[in-house]
Order: sequence, then structure tokens, then C-alpha cells
Amino acid sequence: MARTDPKKDVVIVGLGWTGAIMGIELASEGLEILALERGPDRSTVPDFKYPEVIDELEYGIRFGFMQKPKNSTITVRRTGDEVAQPMRRLGSFLPGDGVGGAGIHWNGQTWRPMENEYRLRSYVEEEFGADAIPEDMTIQDWGVTAEELEPYYDRFEYMAGISGQAGNINGEIIEGGNPFEAPRSRDYPLPPLKQTVDARMFAEAARSMGYHPFPRPAANASEAWTNEYGMQLGPCNFCGFCERYGCINYSKSSPQTCILDALKRYPNFSYRVNSEVLRVDLAPDGQTATGVTYWDEEAQEEVTQPADLVILAAYQLHNVHLMLLSGIGEPYDPQSGEGVTGKNYSYQMNGGTTMFFRDVDFNPFAGAGSVGMAIDDFAINQIDFGAEGFIGGSYIVAGNSNGQPIRGISLPEGTPEWGAGWKQGIGEWYGHSMSIGSHGSCLSYRDCHLDLDPTYTDRHGRPLMRMTFDWKPNDIRMTQFMKQKIDEIAQSMNPDSWQSSFKGEGARYDIRPYQTTHNVGGSIMGTDPNTSAVNRYLQAWGQHNVFVLGAGAFPQNIQYNPTGAVGALAYWAARAIREDYLPNPGPLV
Repeated sequence: MARTDPKKDVVIVGLGWTGAIMGIELASEGLEILALERGPDRSTVPDFKYPEVIDELEYGIRFGFMQKPKNSTITVRRTGDEVAQPMRRLGSFLPGDGVGGAGIHWNGQTWRPMENEYRLRSYVEEEFGADAIPEDMTIQDWGVTAEELEPYYDRFEYMAGISGQAGNINGEIIEGGNPFEAPRSRDYPLPPLKQTVDARMFAEAARSMGYHPFPRPAANASEAWTNEYGMQLGPCNFCGFCERYGCINYSKSSPQTCILDALKRYPNFSYRVNSEVLRVDLAPDGQTATGVTYWDEEAQEEVTQPADLVILAAYQLHNVHLMLLSGIGEPYDPQSGEGVTGKNYSYQMNGGTTMFFRDVDFNPFAGAGSVGMAIDDFAINQIDFGAEGFIGGSYIVAGNSNGQPIRGISLPEGTPEWGAGWKQGIGEWYGHSMSIGSHGSCLSYRDCHLDLDPTYTDRHGRPLMRMTFDWKPNDIRMTQFMKQKIDEIAQSMNPDSWQSSFKGEGARYDIRPYQTTHNVGGSIMGTDPNTSAVNRYLQAWGQHNVFVLGAGAFPQNIQYNPTGAVGALAYWAARAIREDYLPNPGPLV
């Protein structure tokens, strides 16, 4: 069976951060809006209530708030010569499931990219010459600047109640903040979190070496906060259950905490859960979208939902999949280099060093997702790419997010992995270790892309999306550079022992261990329809009434966690729709 529902002004696909932002911005215009969410409904009460939500086995290990591969997955290969295989178990990244999306289970690390990252190709060519860019590297400028986006970062940070310390306000360097950041118009809405022992030790060591430590910006509220929508956050109690969990305390910024209850009060907004969008429907000439078709899980039928405006606000991978299935943008061909949809998929390059101190008790049970002290002395605007032989950068950070008994225990190399020796190691070392991490950029390359798999299909008979991705020498050189810098800091702290884990020469991408949920690219933004899938306002080049939000817009990955940029871009696109598109529908550039 199938049905066609009454037309809406706007249909939003996905109800996480970007869907919630776009929903409340357009609802305030009086438009009739329907949001479609493939997963279940989720609210702070009852879904995040204590003590059920701090069940580490259910949520930390069994991924209770994540999508299940049996319902939604991709195929993966490292090179075009390999046959891609389905990802049958979550590992490398963890897309969220249900209302709130990954905004439920994130740690809350909220950054703004460096000014240079928005015009990375131009910056490299101007400062180091075009020959510094490897032949297979396909980095691009974003088509928008830090200065243009600053008001939208500011709005996102004040909506989300971010805790932090500004380092550059209108060009004035502020003591205690990040001196290398792009200028901001004012300080964070809340002061930084109190720092744990390991963060303070790292900051002292880094400062003694001439570096510039500052508090990591956090979506964990340091004080009570009420945002522009009247939504309230309470101060973080350092329970240590942020990553992979919903917040029991209304302290971690999430769509639930910051937007959704305010959005649900609009009579012109409605949403449906367990409703998986199958495709964007296009007019016969392909020049506009007419709405979407989705699968109603409860009714067990396909539904056609007509709409004047289609907003793709699902997770990055799902947005790109829908574009490929719907014919939005020409699919990217890595052989010819032509096409745009699926181009420039990239990930994140991380590494870290763990240190053990017999005489220091780090109290790991007291932690927060974004607590920590960081340095940006090796950021993308602080490195001579020509001299070092790579393009990219990383922030370096220490801070305790949790001491959970299954996932939160580090042991020295050589400790038995089970039995009496393992138990002895736990007794000796629990609470006596800390880590320094590198969170680095991952650039884009000609052969790293997303397309439709020729073999495997999903439960609806649609081709699965295929990911082709592997680590590249440039990014490995970058992370090895960071290893050297971190090891120098670690050694200066005189631990009893220490061990490092960084990708080395010849490393291959492994889908099994968790790394980050920072998948980007595939629906990249820009100023040229021949090299980008959406324009600078995230509007599809070929269908003016389709907007594609999220980290898919990044032409390559930044050195930071992506949520701050994702939120700012959502507000940037919402402003363009409200002020420019609605009065005169059509291409914005």
C-alpha cells in the first residue's frame, strides 16, 4: 500500500542538531513544517533518566543510542581495486539513532575552525606554493570565510551555553584563551569548566615549554544557563557519563536540552518518528524537488510527502546517500575527477600517549566530556608545511572524561589481558594514568569518496552507499609530527612509564575500532558547481529548493571536532532561507 499526505511548506529529513535549528528558525516564519526521523522518539525524560541511562553495558558497549547496522549500514573498501564489504558491526564511527541524533551521545567538544581552514587551498598555494600540495590531494576552499560565519558561531555557542575562555576578541589577544583562534565578537556565554588533575598537570608542563594552554570549549555547562529559546541548562556535576550517553542532568547541550521542547510548542511544526526517507522526489525536469517519499514503519507503507522546500538534515552519510539515490548532483567519478556528489569524503587523524604515575591519584570517576586543557601551538596556521613536509594541523589536549570500569581503564604495556594478572594490574593502576591526545586534520584525496554499491542493497531494495577510504602519507606524517611533540611533553612530566599509539608509515584504515564520529565531505560546499555539490548557502546547485546541512559540506576535515561548524552553518543557511530565499525562491548565487 501507499499513501500521499497533504502538502507541507517544508519537510526536514532528520531531527538532530541541524534539523532542530532549521525547524525552529523556519517555524518562527509561520511555515507549515514536518520533520521526519528514521529512529524512535527520545526525550530527556524518560529516555535519559537516572540510573538507567548510565548503564555502561547497554549504552557504552552495546550502543543503545546508535543506529543498528541491520537497519542502516554502508559497505567499505580501502581502494578502488578492493571489493567493498558491508559494515555489519559498529566500530569506527557511531551515528546516532532517533530524535536528537548524535547530539545525544556526543562529548560536547565545540570548536571554531581556524581562519585558514576555510580557504585551505588558497592559503597553501599563497604561502608555500602549489607544488606543496600532493598530486592526489583535492583540498578546496569552502566559499565562505571565518568573518562571515562569526555571528553564526556566536549564536550557536550562546544557544548551546558553551563553557570556555576566549583568546581573541575583535583582534585583542586575551590571556588564558587560545591566542591562535580566529577573532570572535565576545567571550563564551559561560566560564570554563573546573579542570581535573591531569589537565592541570598537562597545562603546567606545556606552559613551562613555552606553549599556550587554554580550557577546551565545552558543551558541558559550568553554570546554569537559559538560552534564546527559553531552554535551561544546569551546571555539570562531573558524573563521567557523556560520550555514548544522554545527559541525566540537563547539563550537556543537546537538541533535547536546547531546542526541541521549545520547537514542539509551535502549532505549525510536527514530526514523525520511525519514518525513514527513501528518496527526494524531483519534478519531471529534475530542476526542483516536489517532496520526499518515506517508509512509515508503524503503518508498514510508503508515504509520499509533498513539500515546497526540502531540508536534508540527517547524518552526513545519510544525506549523501539520499542525494546519490535521488539524482541530486552528478555522482563523483574518481577516475575522471568529474562529478560532485560523494566527492572528498574524509575522516579524522588522531593519536595519543598514556602515562602512568604511581604517586598521583587522578580520581577518574569525576569527569566531563569536554573538560581539558589544550594547546594550539601546532595548529594548521602555526606550521611551516614546506619545511615539515605535510599539510595539516592538530590540537593537543589532556582531560579526564570518564573512569568507567569497562571502557575507562588504561594499563601499562605487558599487563595480561585477562585473569589474575589483569586483575592485579587493575588494582595497581586504576586511577593512576592520564593521556595526552592529538586531534588532527584529515585532508581530501581523489580516490576517497562515497558512491552507490553495485552489489549490496538495504531492506528497501536500495543500493547501499559504498565508502572508499584509506589513510594517506601526508596525514600520517602530520600525526607522527604530533607524536614527537606530545612525547616531549610527556617525558617532561616524569611518569613512571608511558606508551604511545599513533598511526605509522603504511597504516591502513580499520573499520573495527572506534576512532571518531567525524565523517565529513560528500556534499561539499563551494562557489563552483563543477567542483561542489552545494553552494555557499548549502543550497543544491541543481535543485534550488533543496538544502543539505551538516558536515558533508566540509571540503576536507578540519583539525577540530565538527559540531561547532555544523551548527554555525545551519544558522547561516537558515538566515539565507528566511531573508533571501522565502521572499524570492530560486538560486541564491
